Amino acid sequence: MWEARAAEGRAGELLAWARASALPALAGADRVELFSAPGDRVLLISWWDGLDPVAAPEPPAGLLARPVHRWSFTSEYVTPAR
Repeated sequence: MWEARAAEGRAGELLAWARASALPALAGADRVELFSAPGDRVLLISWWDGLDPVAAPEPPAGLLARPVHRWSFTSEYVTPAR
């Protein structure tokens, strides 16, 4: 998972960059979700069941208000399908 905060007035550009560059780079994942949030934030979550995860590329520095935050998680529970 990674979360980026856009530089002032550049949230739309950061989201467009994520769609054009980050999503294709994560094409091997089992699942990828892209979110936008208040505060000019963009969030990517990817699932890599049984695969070594691939890191999303770094956005251009000019689009960012601060460095990207990255976290790795291990799934401990998933709600069963209904």
